[in-house]
Amino acid sequence: MTFRKTLFEALNQTGALIRRNFKRTITVSFKNKSSINLVTETDQAADRLIRGIILKAFPDHDLLTEESLPTEKRSAYKWIVDPLDGTTNFAHHFPQVGISIGLEYKGKIILGGVYDPFRDELFWAEKGRGAWMIHGGHHKHLSVSPTRSLSHSLLLTGFPYDRRERIDLYLSYVKAFMQHIQGIRRAGAAALDLCWVACGRVDGYWEWRLKPWDVSAGSLIVEEAGGRLSDFSGKKFSIYGEQTLATNGRIHRAMLREMQRLPR
Repeated sequence: MTFRKTLFEALNQTGALIRRNFKRTITVSFKNKSSINLVTETDQAADRLIRGIILKAFPDHDLLTEESLPTEKRSAYKWIVDPLDGTTNFAHHFPQVGISIGLEYKGKIILGGVYDPFRDELFWAEKGRGAWMIHGGHHKHLSVSPTRSLSHSLLLTGFPYDRRERIDLYLSYVKAFMQHIQGIRRAGAAALDLCWVACGRVDGYWEWRLKPWDVSAGSLIVEEAGGRLSDFSGKKFSIYGEQTLATNGRIHRAMLREMQRLPR
């Protein structure tokens, strides 16, 4: 089985699982005694499903997923998985969630897919071959927005789990950007936020302290759609870093200028 076929099978089967469970009573528990870091039975079932599909096709590959311990077989290939991105949304029956799967080869993401099971939109990209969305059986090539100024921009952001302790820091960024742009949205699913930059629905997105499973697939999709990623100082983006800035490329410098005036 090819990498791409495995990716699509895992995304589509997990999407069907999430849609089924969304209509049922959702049982919620909490990670690390946190009242805002949720996990549901569906997160765990989705994790098991994806792991099973990937390991059946590629039993020697490594896995890094949000909901289970990593496998370390010293493979050059590592699948990086968020089985249900947007758990808080899901737990509240807010239909904005995604499944994110990235494939890392020798430290570089070479394939990634993010599936929105409620809009039936599957975003995917392969290194050097562009980014695409599959909807209704049709493939659409993705391209970032043409917006060139902050004053004409719509941005997305999110807030990490330590937001109660660092609320003033995170809101200082919202306040700074609100003075220059048309609007800010907070949708609550980082993988989809990145895909919405890639397909031109928004012009830029920033967030602190995301995990590799949040951004591995979406970052490749943004890059292959013509966008740009960095940290908040303009340094090279890493899926293992603590700062994510993703834009259409045209407003990237302007966003960095605002960020460099702010505390970090």
